[in-house]
Amino acid sequence: MSTSWDLRNGTAWVFYSSPDQTHVKRPVILADGFSAGPSAVDALYQGLEGGDYPFISTLRSSGFDVVLLGFDDRTASIVDNAQVAIECILHALADREGNAPLTVGGFSMGGLVTRYALAKMERQRMQHEVSTYLAYDTPHRGAWLPLGVQAFAHFVKEHWGDTPLGPVLSAYSDLVNSPAARQMLLWHLATGAETTLDVAAGQHQDRTDFLGALERMGDWPQIPRLLGVANGTGTGAGNSIPADDTALTTQGSVVSAQLRTQGRGTQTVAQFAETGGEPISVTSTGFPELDGAPGGLFPKAAALKDAANFGMAAMLANIVNSGQADLAHNTSTFVPTISAVASADIDDHNALYSKVEREESHLHDFLCATTNEGHTTMTRELGEWIVAKLQEA
Repeated sequence: MSTSWDLRNGTAWVFYSSPDQTHVKRPVILADGFSAGPSAVDALYQGLEGGDYPFISTLRSSGFDVVLLGFDDRTASIVDNAQVAIECILHALADREGNAPLTVGGFSMGGLVTRYALAKMERQRMQHEVSTYLAYDTPHRGAWLPLGVQAFAHFVKEHWGDTPLGPVLSAYSDLVNSPAARQMLLWHLATGAETTLDVAAGQHQDRTDFLGALERMGDWPQIPRLLGVANGTGTGAGNSIPADDTALTTQGSVVSAQLRTQGRGTQTVAQFAETGGEPISVTSTGFPELDGAPGGLFPKAAALKDAANFGMAAMLANIVNSGQADLAHNTSTFVPTISAVASADIDDHNALYSKVEREESHLHDFLCATTNEGHTTMTRELGEWIVAKLQEA
């Protein structure tokens, strides 16, 4: 790292393209995504540089200065963190040597944060001098987290959150109920305590409010070209996770549970109960087959080892029961391809499993992955495409 900029509620870590620089010349600002707590530069850098494609090094060797934008609270409202992005853009303009335009975007939620930030700057007639906006597997049309996983996480917190292991058992529920999660998830559950939860297709009011705020800012920035990549396929080929299939079962001395993958029609997606207590059933109506849809797969959480999605629920069950859950499916689609490229709504089953139509996308250009891979995974295929597009400008 060459230097850092202290921002209100965030930090920008700057990597110059040349060792003799003292100011940015061709800045590429990339915002961090959603997770617990503050952004960590080492983890963010490693995720972009330590895989099969050294993205940061390649950008720097191509003459770009990389600015990694982090947030003090990655679960805060997207609208609030957009102010951090605006401050970062203004700082880059003030620091810039020369007049080369900026590239601004982000990974997952970071793409929404910077999309809102740029649209707001244009709405308020603030000069951003951004020529390219870049979204990396960003949930423009919403993200998906299985209803049963959400409900079970809340159930565990509500029953055992005040025990010595309460902070661990409550962490996932707290993430699901955070402001950013409520804005990104197309379907959100706030509780798992009711005897029966019957969920119809719809979205949380916080998401409705966020989309309204975005619309008032113009929805998209109008000045930059809009680029995006998806970690899912654009052919309509899913990830082979079957619909309405058992994903997790656990039967212990403390809690029993069964979670199923999402299917269409009316379906029981989860049943769980404290031993000796009244069982809770979660049913859904009118949903598409989301878990197996083309898209970026739910990311693993480093703080929770290999647990991800259904695996997260299994980890919670194992802690409560001091035993082993039977896990058939660990992960599922988190950001469907059509959401990442902003081409269709993810409540449309046919659109989820159809070839992406370029003319339907709000982006000017995009690339979909050859295979369905982990959400925000930096691959050579996607990284090389981005670098080539930035070099065209």
